[in-house]
Amino acid sequence: MTSGSPIAPEDAAAPVGFARHDHANCVTGGLSAAEARCTSEGLRFTPVRRKVLEILLHEHRALGAYAILDRLRDAGFGSQPPVAYRALDFLVTNGLAHKIERLNAFIACAHPGEIHAPAFMICRLCDAVAEAQSTPARGALGAAARATGFRIERTMVEAEGVCPACAEKAPEEKRA
Repeated sequence: MTSGSPIAPEDAAAPVGFARHDHANCVTGGLSAAEARCTSEGLRFTPVRRKVLEILLHEHRALGAYAILDRLRDAGFGSQPPVAYRALDFLVTNGLAHKIERLNAFIACAHPGEIHAPAFMICRLCDAVAEAQSTPARGALGAAARATGFRIERTMVEAEGVCPACAEKAPEEKRA
């Protein structure tokens, strides 16, 4: 686990996003981890990249590029789509954020600095997203890959359901 990461090592396997936690620490820890990683790897953590990551860290749901662009504009940064897309591309490429394909949106990585196979649990009611680590190479997907001679290089699992907060608000949704 990277120093300054928003998750304690003993909680690394636990999903992040649905649990109650110190959100201010989550944001500052995530930014500190990103700054340390960029410094150690010689990456340019520009003000716009930092702001995009900060925007993502403030949410535990995925945000689309245009929602991020609106927030960048409100913060005094550029208002052209390439501004957001370039920053998002940097963050995703360097493992500081993930793209949630199902939502065509982005979320800050809960495990920056780690090589991991993220699994995302997406609430179909509020779009909250929790990130957990998965081990697809050890499960059914890994067995299928081995049986066909396929070598898995990257996986991201996306599961859709109802988060605890929404289930609590609408118990009938649990059965849906």
